[in-house]
Amino acid sequence: MHYLGISVGVIFFYIVQQITIMLETTLLLLKPLTYSQLVKYTLNDGSLEQELRLNATVREISPDLKDALEQVIIPGVADPERNYLFATLWTIILKEENRMVGDICFYGEPNEEGEVEIGYGTYSADQGRGYMTEAVAVLIRWAREQPGVKKILASTNKANVASYTVLVKNGFEKVGESDELFSWAYN
Repeated sequence: MHYLGISVGVIFFYIVQQITIMLETTLLLLKPLTYSQLVKYTLNDGSLEQELRLNATVREISPDLKDALEQVIIPGVADPERNYLFATLWTIILKEENRMVGDICFYGEPNEEGEVEIGYGTYSADQGRGYMTEAVAVLIRWAREQPGVKKILASTNKANVASYTVLVKNGFEKVGESDELFSWAYN
């Protein structure tokens, strides 16, 4: 369907991108990044922080995250058929210092069983301060309010005690394991 020569799907995409959604906790704000903000995120040159009016952040983009951004996240956000809130990276902002301390995301929209998977990372200088435990808690609450979400999944490397401690503190239960990973679920 077209309106003034523009596809309605494209109009919807831009409208969704303009909706300001932010989740808030005592210490943190979680902000889903738009397409253009994701592009700035990948540049890692301070332009994203400048746009969001945040203080400078020291962050590294791991090869795995860089690949996910280029292959899955950015194309997913550009797809007008997808709910960008389940496709994008949400930046985690420490309110008191007005700076980014980590990222969290979904690995897509709920599947047929109502399952969504989350992934997350805290920047090196901010690890061990409880930020991710708080961020996961608020994202769980938000996700459970979304239509079609019945279960939240996560996977952690067996050696990453801090990562799976975040899940345990948030009520996840271990539901499986492989040679390298633990699988977790929150019902």
